[in-house]
Amino acid sequence: MDSARRRPRQWSTVSARSKIGVVLSGGGSRGAYEAGILHYLRTDLARRLGRHVPIDIITGTSVGAINAAFLAATMNDPDAQARGLEAAWRSLRIEQLIGLTPADLWKAGRLMVGREPPPPEPGAFRYGGVLNTSGLEQFVVRTIPWSGIERNLRSRALQALSVSATHIGTGHTVVFLSSAEPVPREWSRDPFVRHRAARIGPRHVLASAAIPLLFPAVKIGDHFYTDGGLRQNTPMSPAIRLGADRLLLVSLRHVAEPSADLQAEHVAAFPKPLFMLGKALNALLLDHTEYDLQRMQRINAILDAGNSAFGPSFEPVINERLVASRGAPLRRIHSVHIRPSVDIGAMASQFVTSGKVKVEGRIARRLIQRLAEGESPRESDLLSYLLFDGDYAAQLIDMGRRDAARKEDALAELFSVDD
Repeated sequence: MDSARRRPRQWSTVSARSKIGVVLSGGGSRGAYEAGILHYLRTDLARRLGRHVPIDIITGTSVGAINAAFLAATMNDPDAQARGLEAAWRSLRIEQLIGLTPADLWKAGRLMVGREPPPPEPGAFRYGGVLNTSGLEQFVVRTIPWSGIERNLRSRALQALSVSATHIGTGHTVVFLSSAEPVPREWSRDPFVRHRAARIGPRHVLASAAIPLLFPAVKIGDHFYTDGGLRQNTPMSPAIRLGADRLLLVSLRHVAEPSADLQAEHVAAFPKPLFMLGKALNALLLDHTEYDLQRMQRINAILDAGNSAFGPSFEPVINERLVASRGAPLRRIHSVHIRPSVDIGAMASQFVTSGKVKVEGRIARRLIQRLAEGESPRESDLLSYLLFDGDYAAQLIDMGRRDAARKEDALAELFSVDD
């Protein structure tokens, strides 16, 4: 094997090629799956192509915002990038990230039965939430080399990063943007979406990842924000508006028709509050992907049909009108979509019921077992958002790598762009 195969060369940062975006969606601890796909890009795919794949634009929501920020901060060192992200996920221990002490559980129980949370202390940037996530916040602050984001934007190792959050006061999606180029003033005419140029840091990412009800809202400036996945779990639109012509989309929900046995289990589990909470989170945070993909595919089909029917003048003519009405033209986007080949909720249930979770403290262990028992016998959707366990993350990382490998040819084509 020659040296180029052993150590892929880094992609040139100065290029007139198509711009490639990576879109990372949300789902709490399910985000380890994204780390597996990113590891595959930097290792197996890089060896096949003989170079590191170019990533120009990164957009993330919820846990995808955490992974996106790590990527943006380490884009100057692609060899170490995937190793570092995988190591971070494999190092997790749930009791170190989420408060599971008797005092934490007592407070959570009081909030669940309707007690008002105490008002935020002066200078505090977190408010509300059933769970104590101070450990997770400290982990995010320590793990990501935050100064690297601006350094990589200045050097053009990265073109842009965006993370999306939900403004609590209005319910609008706010897209926070850090870009090597000036952010366009005319971003979107969607009345429910706002954009803000920002030096993205820990608070922006923690706000994007604040799972509603469970995690505290995060204060940025004078306003509180919560999980961006409520309206924009798959942040494709920011990537396209930032100039991406090609997209790698990663979503965190397995799509398959449940078996008759599993449907019967769902019916039996329906009255259970934890089962319903898990399904509600799926609907809020995971179900947007299909709509976004179908919309992009319809736009591609419209452009193809228009060019076929009216010739090459079709796109310039229609886009002249569209820019006036919606602020942006329609563009044909080449995309690859990767999603879990196995139900992550089922994996979480099996992981806990088989006794693999390692938690210190009898009360904490019993709580996790009760969470698993409080859902369907073979699915633990709620738990799959909260199971920040390194061994469980390792299973998701391995699945992400396998699922990416199944799409190796499509990924090679996506990233095979000309200098």
